[in-house]
Amino acid sequence: GFAFNDSATVIQGHIIAMFLPSFFTGHLIARFGVLSVIATGAVIEILCALVNLSGIEFWNFFVGNLLVGLGWNFTFVGGTTLLTTTYMPSERAKVQGSHDFAVYGTTATAAGLSGILQANVGWTVVNMAALPLMAIVLLGVTWLSRVQSREVAAVR
Repeated sequence: GFAFNDSATVIQGHIIAMFLPSFFTGHLIARFGVLSVIATGAVIEILCALVNLSGIEFWNFFVGNLLVGLGWNFTFVGGTTLLTTTYMPSERAKVQGSHDFAVYGTTATAAGLSGILQANVGWTVVNMAALPLMAIVLLGVTWLSRVQSREVAAVR
């Protein structure tokens, strides 16, 4: 294992990478588009898994946790921004409430099960499992981008 200070450093870096980018993620969305930011987040998550799979040294955990934090920020803020374009103003409270319940309920469940999952299937499987999930995100972004392009072309 690692020393307590090493673990604390990894967790601190992870938390900073999750939330500090929020100061500029909105600007990135405005400049490059929500789908590009979500796709970038998914690619960062894939890089995280690859870093995690490349070894079990301190730097793997530190860099991997920075990447998962940043990738989470881009996909979460991007996804939440995208969600705001899908409902009528009168539906806002219900949609946002359902979204928050689903996101935070899933997060709590995943956090609670992560140790059990790690103990039963191992580090490699946990990280490999992220790859198809991020592939689904990238496929979804690609599909939605094509749909939006067709809609714009139809209006012209």
